[in-house]
Amino acid sequence: MARDISSQERSHGRSRRRSHKGRWALAGLAASMAWASWQKRQALKASRHDRLNTAPELSRSAMVNGILMRWEEHGERNDQPPVVMLHGIPTNPRIWRHVIPRLADTGVCCLAWELVGFGWSINEGLERDISVAAQADYFIAWLDHQQIERATLVGHDIGGGVLQALLALHPERIAGLVLVDSVAFDNWPVPAVATAAQMAGIIEKLPPALLRPIFHTALANLGHDNTRREIRSAALLWGPYSQPTGPAGFAHQARCMSAAQTQAIAPRLPLSPTMPIAMVWGDQDPLTLASAERLATRLSVPTIRRIPGGHHFNPEDHPDIVADEVRRMITRVAQGPDTGGLSDTVV
Repeated sequence: MARDISSQERSHGRSRRRSHKGRWALAGLAASMAWASWQKRQALKASRHDRLNTAPELSRSAMVNGILMRWEEHGERNDQPPVVMLHGIPTNPRIWRHVIPRLADTGVCCLAWELVGFGWSINEGLERDISVAAQADYFIAWLDHQQIERATLVGHDIGGGVLQALLALHPERIAGLVLVDSVAFDNWPVPAVATAAQMAGIIEKLPPALLRPIFHTALANLGHDNTRREIRSAALLWGPYSQPTGPAGFAHQARCMSAAQTQAIAPRLPLSPTMPIAMVWGDQDPLTLASAERLATRLSVPTIRRIPGGHHFNPEDHPDIVADEVRRMITRVAQGPDTGGLSDTVV
């Protein structure tokens, strides 16, 4: 009888533990669903704000040397050198959506070129070299196709690395240059992208649903300091990677990211550039301010416009500051030979 009672007690104990575990599992599921629902509401709210306060997606495309290239174009082209903006990983031309409207009254045409193999051009890069050096060649071909001899160029992340390659090889195409939180020397790739490169063989075989948490980890690793825009950005940038080819595209991007590319460019950068150059950097960016200072020294840029508390995605978090530097550059290019006087070190 005693054994039977003991057996019953153990059975009841196991039942209670299973019941507790079940309740915890349900609570965890409910919390997860509530968090996902909150994020969705915030993204929709930010999306409505975007529709009212950002540049529309005026997409253009053309076949250039057998590659379908895509870009956004805002404003009419005229005699002034246009502004051409380059994004990074894992973004696309939409990262400039808050900057472009702030330049509308300059009368300068703004274009945002999509790197080959990135954004909605993922499929064009799957069988191609999409390294920094290769992107510089693709970009020159696109400029030629668009009959743009010289432009004011703005680069973020690896887009800034592409423009450094252009500065080293084709400085005559650059009327003015603005580098925003750019890759340089050995300050990249960030840990999440380096890990993705090591796991590329696995990632490329994943369904998009399983890539999504990896993708969002990579974004979070770089960081925002504007939560509302972070949520909207994550939802917006995920779009191209949600395609069936998204995981293979992301894996290929990660494989092609190497600091050796910018380290090879660095010795060829001009010590005394003939065009004006400005730099904007978040002081909390994982692409460190120390690397920005090293690059500024190499390019004889006397000051860096630092964003206190700024992380990496400053074209989204602080578009007013980025646009202000681009506006200043437009003015300097229009004035002719550079007279110095870059922006203050701290804003």
